[in-house]
Amino acid sequence: MITSAAFMAFMLVGVPIGLCLCLAGLVYIAASGNPVLFQSYPLQLFGGVDSYGLIAIPLFILIGEIMNGGGITRRIVDMAMAFVGSLKGGLAYVNILANMFISSILGSATAQVAIMAQIMVPEMEKKGYDKTFAAGLTAYGGMLGPIIPPSVMFVVYSVLAQVSVGDMLIAGIVPGVILTVMFCLVIALMGYIYNYPRADYQTPRQRVMRILRTSPTLLIPIVIVGTILGGLANATESAAVGAVAAALVGKYWTREFQFSQLPQMMLRSAIYSAIVLFLVAAAAVFSWVLIFGKVPQETAAWIQTVAKDPVSFMLICNVILLVIGTVIDGIPGLIMTVPILLPVATEIYHIDPRQFGVVVVINLVLGLLSPPVGLCFFVAAAVTGAKPGKMFMVTLPFFVISCVLLVLLSLFPSLSLILVK
Repeated sequence: MITSAAFMAFMLVGVPIGLCLCLAGLVYIAASGNPVLFQSYPLQLFGGVDSYGLIAIPLFILIGEIMNGGGITRRIVDMAMAFVGSLKGGLAYVNILANMFISSILGSATAQVAIMAQIMVPEMEKKGYDKTFAAGLTAYGGMLGPIIPPSVMFVVYSVLAQVSVGDMLIAGIVPGVILTVMFCLVIALMGYIYNYPRADYQTPRQRVMRILRTSPTLLIPIVIVGTILGGLANATESAAVGAVAAALVGKYWTREFQFSQLPQMMLRSAIYSAIVLFLVAAAAVFSWVLIFGKVPQETAAWIQTVAKDPVSFMLICNVILLVIGTVIDGIPGLIMTVPILLPVATEIYHIDPRQFGVVVVINLVLGLLSPPVGLCFFVAAAVTGAKPGKMFMVTLPFFVISCVLLVLLSLFPSLSLILVK
């Protein structure tokens, strides 16, 4: 109780979440009356980041930086326009489809929303779409970022859960594609009800030429996912190859990337990576404290009184994780929940940790699109000037269909594990 109170107090006064976790651990050690634990504290802190798989995080972030600097984002939007642009509500489909392509490179919801809101919202406004709907739709498109590989959240979960990074990245592909299709179905229904405008007509020849002109940009996700699926590289090695592929495409195809930009890109990647890795180190300390305090065991005993089978356990977890995700960002949410819930899922209910990881990540990402915080909505609002509260209301069908996907993933493990060897 003292540790929980200290954690909440630090959060309420605005202490960064990583420091909150570290300080709460120190409070627990002081309250336990066992000073020997202070000697283990730095070892636990270092041990949290002593993992080869975590090298993938700065590499994935660097891929996103190179992609932005190389003008690849705009070309991916052009490709999506060639596929679905002339349908009723065509720009709404383009928004989601382009987000799906870009998510296979960026892997960050907030970064993706910030980029795509600048590109898609003004264009949709010009064609007659409501700005609030366009901004909200872009925020939901950004939800695909942490689900379709590469994903920083899946890498962090892999380290916390001690499972293969490659397996977790591959496990997100099918759920990400299903969510994209579900979003498109919602757009089709809303387009019929609200009579969304069509984009400019393109002849078949124009479509083919545009696709051929922009298709080299797909080399990046093909290299990342293909090398993992083909067994040619692990997740970290594929991220390094993907960074090289992004640089080559940006330099020799789009001709917008310059090697002189690399130092600044690497600096930005290093800063963001340092933030993420400090959170992971803090997670190790917090997990150690939780285990030492027998919190997972007590949680397991409570859950067993209300959840009689794996499905009911997963549904309860969906509710818990969604509530947590509404007030806490994705990676800190992983840090707080995985050490408590994962042992219960795997040891008591024999749930595959990779299926559980997909459900956890999607829940926490959906929390970024839910009141009272809704971080992705605030990012979209900062770029477009739309109101976050109105965004949530006009895009409520996308929230509902995301919840439907979570139920399906809880009921059918094969949806997450079908591509995992």
